[in-house]
Amino acid sequence: MAADLRLRESEEIQGDIVAGFKKDHVTLLFLKFEDAIRARNWLRDLAPQIATTRQVATFNGAFSDARRASGGDDPKTLKATWLAVSFTYEGMRMLSDKDPFEDAPPVGTGLEAFKEGSAKRAGALGDTGDNSPERWKFGNGKNQNVHAVLTIASDTVDALNNALTAQRNAAADAKIVIVFQQNAEHMSGPRKGKEHFGFKDGISEPGVRLFDAESSTRPGEVEGHPGTRLIPAGEFVIGEATAGDSFTGYPDWARNGSFHVVRRLAQDVPGWWAQISVRLGELKQAKAVPENATVEWLGARLVGRWRSGAPVCKHQLQDPTGDPSAPTDNDFDFKDDPEGLVTPLFSHLRKSSPRAGLVVNPGNDPLPAGDLDGRRIMRRGAPYGQPFDPTSGAPGSGADEERGLLFVSYQADIARQFEFIQADWIDEPNFPPGRTPEPGKDPVIAEAQVDYESLGADGAIKHTPLSFQQFVRTEGSVYAFMPSITTLKALSEGRLVPQAAQQAGGRLPQPGGKGYPCDTFLPVPDQQRKGGQSQYWVCHDGLYRKISVADGMTSTDALVKGDAPYGARPALQGVGRIDCVLPFPDQQNPDGKSWYWLFHTVGNKQVYRVASITAGSRHGDTKERDDRDLTAWPSLQGVERVDCFLPVPDQQRVNGKSWYWVFHTTGGHQLYRLVSVADGSAHTDTWERADWDLTAWASLQGIGKVDCFLPVPDQQRVNGQSQYWVFHGENYRRIAVSDGAGHRDFQVLRDRSCNLWSSLQ
Repeated sequence: MAADLRLRESEEIQGDIVAGFKKDHVTLLFLKFEDAIRARNWLRDLAPQIATTRQVATFNGAFSDARRASGGDDPKTLKATWLAVSFTYEGMRMLSDKDPFEDAPPVGTGLEAFKEGSAKRAGALGDTGDNSPERWKFGNGKNQNVHAVLTIASDTVDALNNALTAQRNAAADAKIVIVFQQNAEHMSGPRKGKEHFGFKDGISEPGVRLFDAESSTRPGEVEGHPGTRLIPAGEFVIGEATAGDSFTGYPDWARNGSFHVVRRLAQDVPGWWAQISVRLGELKQAKAVPENATVEWLGARLVGRWRSGAPVCKHQLQDPTGDPSAPTDNDFDFKDDPEGLVTPLFSHLRKSSPRAGLVVNPGNDPLPAGDLDGRRIMRRGAPYGQPFDPTSGAPGSGADEERGLLFVSYQADIARQFEFIQADWIDEPNFPPGRTPEPGKDPVIAEAQVDYESLGADGAIKHTPLSFQQFVRTEGSVYAFMPSITTLKALSEGRLVPQAAQQAGGRLPQPGGKGYPCDTFLPVPDQQRKGGQSQYWVCHDGLYRKISVADGMTSTDALVKGDAPYGARPALQGVGRIDCVLPFPDQQNPDGKSWYWLFHTVGNKQVYRVASITAGSRHGDTKERDDRDLTAWPSLQGVERVDCFLPVPDQQRVNGKSWYWVFHTTGGHQLYRLVSVADGSAHTDTWERADWDLTAWASLQGIGKVDCFLPVPDQQRVNGQSQYWVFHGENYRRIAVSDGAGHRDFQVLRDRSCNLWSSLQ
């Protein structure tokens, strides 16, 4: 049975939460609304530009495949620019014109943290003194009120700047104030993937169930990534299954969203390394470390990893070279080092994610790693500022220049996840608890008095106290919420939930409760224009239903049969999502049987199979050929995912050949090309015309991605024109395509909500 990786196909979840933008260049705009109506109009225009999980996961999968094929080099032709948006409590209240919480949020929950905001909760997180909100560059809760955070991420500087200019102009038109602009970019060359202190970052991110494939040999871990645990998706995406007793009492508008923490953390690089040199001298004087221990050796123990990313617990003497797997190694825990003699208990690695090996009190058994699943966060940070390199003479490389880490995390519960890690682990001297002396705070980011443990000459544990000053400062912080695409659209209408949900008492429709967004329509082969009615199967969210559409000006639709799972059909065994279906042009109902190519996605890769359907009341189906790769189609070379086919109306079975426009998503963007399929047993296919952008279709202006087309049944080849309904997301429009060489297209009816189709409710 195929693994359930349905989150990869989500067009509801914003793309940075689970899939991750993973771009070299990032800008965050912190925005303040001046006028609610203008802000809603701005959001209405922005919503179609927001990257979804499906788009980002598809692109990232193609990027990884191309990099592996090139031996590790980044592909030059795969590039994309992504947008994401989140809102503070005040921003959501202003857009919806009501309090997002009907009652006060439960005390101690992440909902309470979101409503109060990071400035009010700063003291509990150690943000005092030089780190206090009155010194912040954004988010202080007073003169820098932030309503929204707009994320722009791109593979290239030029593309980022173009998108940034467009978004700044859109904000200006809507009278939206840009409170602060935070630029960040991943460093290049030998510093690639590292933060400014010089250590590889972002290695220990968790896997996510329903998104990452599970290892066949190591259950509970991500396939191909030993040691990387699979965490229940509900710890990051609200509405999915959670770990243990995690909070689940969220309002309906939170479904498919995630809470967003953004912090600007300034780093004093020379100061941090200078104090390590001084502390090393103290340790040598106390004979607590080997005489040949270096500054690099001690720095690695403070972090828990060497600069390369290799874990200290597996490489105790030096940073390994020649081992390509060491820098990304997550296959370890601390069960064999309960006292921190190899990796100190106060190290950043153990304070921020203790893994298996956390001993609550000495002498007890360590806690299983699964007990900590509800504390994990999804980090998406990036360095800002130029590297410290005063000898280079490069602009911005001096000691006093601004540099640091743009910390970004996603979690379902800010209090239980981010704040707990920060306050109860990182900034708590008595963690792990029960030790005398206390281990101390995390000295990488906090002012700390730590207990350095080593073995004395007599074999007993020796305790050496060390004092560290703070060389990481908090210079800004925001708590926000990154909504689903549905909630974004509702906010653009001045609501917290869609109008249909409000009329239903505020409850959002459950999966399968409606028939859209539509993945594809499949005509019932012997029920086309019979008695003025045409029947179709509508595929959506792993389910299918049967509907009818009547001839005539109103094209009245009706539900014939309700939803059933794909697993109920023999031809669909192992299919999680049908992307599109293409009928064999010369095999439609001869001898009572119709044949189809069925395109569907397994993991992050699209495949196709051949299926048949018999005429008659039961419409029995059969899988005729097993799944094959898209590369078997010469006309689909370079295509990552076929979204839909549109037959060229006057070129069907002409001289034994049928022509189609193929709409496909490649590199995260939808394009189209022209292909042909020949009659006959081989059904030879040919790539007839190169890819074009959707903007070449006058009738599709404003659409970022077409999900599927449905021919208007009684308007095919009428007076030299054919009409189609175009479904995209939760909307549809009606277009016409003319016969002839140019195949002129135009819009017949503008976008309307799919709610107008009674058969899709």
